[in-house]
Amino acid sequence: MRIGRLSAAVMLPLLLAACFGGGDRARDVPPKRIAERPSGPRTLPSRPSAETQQCFTDLSRANVRYSPLPDRDFGGGCLVIGAVQLLDIGVPVTGITSIRCPLARNFSAWVSYGARPAARQILGSDIVRVETMGTYSCRGIVGGGTAASGRLSEHALANAIDVSGFVLEDGRRITLKGDWQSSDPRTREFLRVVHQSACKRFRTVLGPDYNAAHHDHFHFDMGRGPFCR
Repeated sequence: MRIGRLSAAVMLPLLLAACFGGGDRARDVPPKRIAERPSGPRTLPSRPSAETQQCFTDLSRANVRYSPLPDRDFGGGCLVIGAVQLLDIGVPVTGITSIRCPLARNFSAWVSYGARPAARQILGSDIVRVETMGTYSCRGIVGGGTAASGRLSEHALANAIDVSGFVLEDGRRITLKGDWQSSDPRTREFLRVVHQSACKRFRTVLGPDYNAAHHDHFHFDMGRGPFCR
């Protein structure tokens, strides 16, 4: 049993390294696009699962406005099941399209109970906009190599979100690309605090210290894990 646990602990970072790329080279390797069905997505004749229905209830109880989306098959293995369109989580969020409900629920909670309080306490100003690089994208994982070949990104399932920055009430704009190594210690502290708070809510959390491919964003997903780096 101890050997099994040790093997899992050793293998998970290796698998994630294969999934997300590594080193300076990863910054220059774009994710492999996967061809979606030319005729467009197919709507699947399915009803929300009990888990998804509970997630809808959780969003409503948290006063999150959302619109349920039909389950759709985009082709190439890209599927969006149990997803929503977030309409209002308390602050505007850029770049979000389809997002699986559990990810939407955890992301909304992270903004409300992690990022916004941290901004008020550390930076003295509330967040008025969260900037992202999006959620759904029919593509493979970032980086290359044999181990990564053919693997779908969690983005291809609308099960991941990439956060790139925050706009504060006092007008400041804080980005991962420009401020992870900021000369301002409070800004650096804020970004590291929200990174750590995300690790309590998402299965996988990756940031600038993980590898060059993530130099400009936090990657959050509800896939494999737990892994926080």
